[in-house]
Amino acid sequence: MQPVIDASVYIVDDDASVRDALAWLLRSRRLGSQAYDSAEAFVAMLDSTHLPARPACLLLDVRMPGMSGLALFERLVERGLHQALPVIFLTGHGDVPTAVSAVQRGAFDFCEKPFSDNALVDRVEQALAKSASVVQAQQAQTRLRQRLAELTERERAVMQLVVEGLPNKRIADQLDISVRTVEVHRARVFDKMDVKSAVELANLLRDA
Repeated sequence: MQPVIDASVYIVDDDASVRDALAWLLRSRRLGSQAYDSAEAFVAMLDSTHLPARPACLLLDVRMPGMSGLALFERLVERGLHQALPVIFLTGHGDVPTAVSAVQRGAFDFCEKPFSDNALVDRVEQALAKSASVVQAQQAQTRLRQRLAELTERERAVMQLVVEGLPNKRIADQLDISVRTVEVHRARVFDKMDVKSAVELANLLRDA
């Protein structure tokens, strides 16, 4: 799998040597990273920015002073971020059952210390690929909502009947307007929704 270059890997671990080693490992595979020495520091960053704007994943130590990795993961789940920001837990042998439980609740994976460098980065790249897919879908949904918000009430009414497969004459009859007016509204709907046909419009709205 090719590395996702335009991506961020966040490292949250209280051990400076682990953070440095992971950052070096990721750089060797052309992956940028940002490191935090506590879950609290990472939460503060989350509260001050909008994530995820691009593909990202989180390498998260299970056991840390203060807020644990598991507690941080639960916050991500509550905020609906754990899909676009996949979490890979870094765990010692004694924390494996906890990490397995987190995976069952939606974490991407866990790697037991000491971990294989290649295996870990392979999983990071897979997590970033998943994140890219989720972020792309979320951005598409945002664009769709913005386009829908630009429609007038009459354009929405025409759009609904177009999607139902009604010809212009029947739409005109139902809305008590002229066929020409239907044609104008239909063209505006297609333009605003950036589609070329009723089928394409129906498919777009089905995914809304």
